[in-house]
Amino acid sequence: MQPTILASALLAASFLLPAAHAAAPAKSVPMPPGVWSPDQGDGTYVNPILAGDYSDPDVVRVGDDFYLTASSFTNVPGLPVLHSKDLVNWTLIGYALARNVPDAHHAVPRHGGGVWAPAIRHHGGRFLIYYPDPDFGIFMVSATDPKGPWTAPVLVDDTKGAIDPAPFWDDDGQAWLVHGFAGSRAGFKNIITLKKMSADGKRTLGPEKRIIEGDKLPKVATSEGPMPWFTTEGPKLYKRKGWYYVFVPSGSVKGGWQGVFRARHIEGPYEGRNVMDQGDTPVNGPHQGAWVDTPAGEDWFVHFSDADSYGRRVYLQPMRWGADGWPVIGAQQGNKPYGAPVARHRKPKVAAQPVAIPVTNDEFDDGHHLGWQWTANPAADWRDPAVKGKLRLKAASSPANLWEAGHLLTQKLPGMAFSVTTSVELKPGGQPGERAGLLAYGYDYAWIGLENTAAGQRLVQVTRLDADLAVNKGKVRQSSETVMVAPVEVKGAVHVRMAFSPVVVPEPAPDMSATPSPPPYWHSMLRSTHAKVTFSYSLDGVNFQPLGTAFTTQPGRWVGTQVGLFAQAPGGTPSNTATRAGYAEFDYFRFGR
Repeated sequence: MQPTILASALLAASFLLPAAHAAAPAKSVPMPPGVWSPDQGDGTYVNPILAGDYSDPDVVRVGDDFYLTASSFTNVPGLPVLHSKDLVNWTLIGYALARNVPDAHHAVPRHGGGVWAPAIRHHGGRFLIYYPDPDFGIFMVSATDPKGPWTAPVLVDDTKGAIDPAPFWDDDGQAWLVHGFAGSRAGFKNIITLKKMSADGKRTLGPEKRIIEGDKLPKVATSEGPMPWFTTEGPKLYKRKGWYYVFVPSGSVKGGWQGVFRARHIEGPYEGRNVMDQGDTPVNGPHQGAWVDTPAGEDWFVHFSDADSYGRRVYLQPMRWGADGWPVIGAQQGNKPYGAPVARHRKPKVAAQPVAIPVTNDEFDDGHHLGWQWTANPAADWRDPAVKGKLRLKAASSPANLWEAGHLLTQKLPGMAFSVTTSVELKPGGQPGERAGLLAYGYDYAWIGLENTAAGQRLVQVTRLDADLAVNKGKVRQSSETVMVAPVEVKGAVHVRMAFSPVVVPEPAPDMSATPSPPPYWHSMLRSTHAKVTFSYSLDGVNFQPLGTAFTTQPGRWVGTQVGLFAQAPGGTPSNTATRAGYAEFDYFRFGR
């Protein structure tokens, strides 16, 4: 189907900048263009609090400070660590994982692998992050300072397909670990297990106990009617007033709800309910996150909502405990025991904090800033650290299909409608085939930049659909590039730009009469949100000319579209064995409206 343009009513309901300040379900109009900031400057915030793709967020409070980490999958460095004083304004302060392990395995992109949903805790004077790689097990890294240095990963548990770990230390000092399972690796899912750990949290002990088995549970009440528990995962274990609580999302990523289970004994039996779902809001699948309190005793819930090409964006919801000992997250839906996401709300009652967002623009004055990640474990020579004032990337040899390239340097999308501009100069090593440019990257990708040919350099706009060979869609397809050449002579640096604007693509409803019948679905699953990207160039940095045709983004495997830079010598060309390798220099990287 063809994308529906931004003006459509469906799209207007998809992005959040509402007029209401109270705890009312999200009613919205389009997010303003540019880099998104949630702080409204009047004591309120507007969701999402992080427009970037910080999937599966978890948060811990230490004194007056809040720290957030998130999944990073194949991107390196991994396990981003962000800091806030008010749960609204966040600053990226570092990463807890310098390289994915095993190192050699992750020397190439392992799309959909790597670092899945982590949990961050503070125990015994140290920050601890537990994370799973579903192909290798559950790991732990630790540090005394959240900015690092962090220890090398320790393998805590090697259970096949174990995901979404969360540690817990009980009042008697006993350490426990809860986790879920990836059906793609374990052969089953919808189960939460509990295991004892050593006191230092470095290894699991003894047999596991299944404390939540979704397939055996009665249906749960939701705003879409009674639903079976399915794809129950992402557990976080807490204790409050003698009760053990396991917060778990259920019902799939793009649909579903946030569930909570509780028991008087840590090993159960547990009873559960839905505490937040989409209701009549545009915020689909509001789940997987963290309960966190403030020094003043307020309760809040940080979670993600999947926005397709825009990634899994992070939201902040008010949370309250009822007299019955159950939490309600967001704005309560009438007299129901569950809430719905809010769009605008007063900020937490904490000390005032200046407006802050994760870094975006980069002048490359001294290397590159923390917002950049590689698509695989980097080689030492992919970037030349001796160059100051510019970013110099080696034209690294790789398959011509950039989906297979680990040397892409990328960032998360910082808003909904924006432009990004850079200046690129290609210094080829003497062989044709080397190229460099500005990239929009996902299952489909497109870029604008320079290519060295036997006839000299040319300015090109390149698009590749089904770059992943469509294996995410269940069958392998062929993939090739479409190349548009600008009618200009290239001499030196060229300014190139991509402009993003959101579009909605309708999705068909599943056939509920099929055998076997598909799982229940939510109205939000009948659309996908992507971006239309247009390309332009300038020889003087002022006057820009269009090049190529508009491109509609696709997300990657478990991640949103990324924007970034690259320099490449395609594998199989003479430059793969040449004595000299070329490079590209980028003078700046700037987001705009």
